Amino acid sequence: MADTCYAAIDIGSNAVRLLIKRVKYDETLMSKKFSKVLMLRVPLRLGFDVFSLGELSENKAVKLLRLMKAFRQLMKIYDVTDYRACATSAMREASNGKSVIKKIQKTTGLDIEIIGGQEEAQLIYKYHLECSTERLGNYVYVDVGGGSTEINLQIDGELKHSLSYNVGTVRMLRNAVQDGVWEQMKEDLTQLTAGLEHVNIIGSGGNINRLYRLVSKKERKQKRMPVSSLKTIYDQLSILTPEERMETFALKADRADVIVPAAEIFMAVAEVVKAEYIHVPVIGLADGMIDGLYEKNVLSLLP
Repeated sequence: MADTCYAAIDIGSNAVRLLIKRVKYDETLMSKKFSKVLMLRVPLRLGFDVFSLGELSENKAVKLLRLMKAFRQLMKIYDVTDYRACATSAMREASNGKSVIKKIQKTTGLDIEIIGGQEEAQLIYKYHLECSTERLGNYVYVDVGGGSTEINLQIDGELKHSLSYNVGTVRMLRNAVQDGVWEQMKEDLTQLTAGLEHVNIIGSGGNINRLYRLVSKKERKQKRMPVSSLKTIYDQLSILTPEERMETFALKADRADVIVPAAEIFMAVAEVVKAEYIHVPVIGLADGMIDGLYEKNVLSLLP
């Protein structure tokens, strides 16, 4: 099988991403190798509209359309064989989300799915499990986005539960987390991990990746971040304004505000499950989407 390029478009509440990967299949070894060709992240911050107004503003809708046109052209330039485009929490809740996507599809030809929280959680987790070395033991896989947090319970490499909660960084900044959601998440986690020992966290999302890069080089070599180190970094960040965080920690504007609520979500989960460490494999939804595309296309060639 010749080298093939696949693309994933992740329309999130804080940023929109285009990931293109080349897949090389070795027929002799019966193995595949993914290599990143292009990764673009554009902070459209759709959730700031949706979680305050209940819909996408005309301005944001126009920008999203323009971005999808650009992504479509880039996929042509890189000879993408197949793609998947998914919209998550913000577009799920936008009252005009379906009409905006319909217009994009009509204008660009791109098919965009609005996926539920459970599917989002399982897409991310499935790809992680394939690539993971952390198969034995008890783990809570936590993906923190702008609009929602996806949680998977993994015991000795086996997925036991997938959950999704409308607790996200942009939603928190907009004071749009509904009463009882935090309590429900904590209660569910308490019940799911009851009787389990040495439960740790596997974290994904741009914020935990950035927080991980703020810990010492010694800790990064271990491929995990002690929860105590996360708390230390949080204490340093939380007393600063977003502008001060940008200057002190070299953060981008669209990261400087959401990084603190992200740390709060991870610390809340860590407290409930009594985690000591957070493993950070640096993967996300787009990786899972591309892995799914590969599987779909390979299976279609089998007799």
